[in-house]
Amino acid sequence: MKYPVNEVFETIQGEGSFTGVAALFVRLQGCPVGCAWCDTKQTWDVLAENKVSAEQVIQVDGTIGRWAEHTGATLINAFLEKGFTAKHIVLTGGEPCLYDLTEMTHDFIAAGYQVQIETSGTFEVKCHDAVWVTVSPKVNMKGGYKVLEQALVRANEIKHPVATEKHVEELDALLNGIDLTGKTICLQPISQKERATALAMKVCIARNWRLSIQTHKYLNID
Repeated sequence: MKYPVNEVFETIQGEGSFTGVAALFVRLQGCPVGCAWCDTKQTWDVLAENKVSAEQVIQVDGTIGRWAEHTGATLINAFLEKGFTAKHIVLTGGEPCLYDLTEMTHDFIAAGYQVQIETSGTFEVKCHDAVWVTVSPKVNMKGGYKVLEQALVRANEIKHPVATEKHVEELDALLNGIDLTGKTICLQPISQKERATALAMKVCIARNWRLSIQTHKYLNID
């Protein structure tokens, strides 16, 4: 199966449970969710005029919204050709779960990589059973998509962006009835704002949850 890839780059995972881990980010093109604060809006549309050759999305600037078709196998070859050494792959977007990721994730895991998916939870998660799924629930966004129970149940980690008490209440409503055994719950302050950070810290301490800080923004890396 071919997937529309916006960019591939090697860096450090900046947030969530794998903070600080060397990682290969594979950013897929396409997302209808419509988050107001999205910092990758160039990935929203899969426009035919922005299609480029496969090598043009490897370790390059993806901000112009171009994309190329790749399979799991062609991406693995690209990793090797570029001399990438990270063994943790992050499938992100856009919204990666627009696509059935079963084939790609099987290819990666068979090749010895650890795989993580970062998703909004608004599309069914289809992937290898060994994949670490991070759901960052996007509630009441412009696209009108609902966060799916299937995504929350499949999640290994639920990482929720917060700025106000309302966002905590939204998370509580989503998690009502979900078995949280073995799941990591993270709160991530929106835009690193002081009030949001203070709120997230307070709730994490009270509930023994985890604070997720976007360390890549402090480090000024992708």
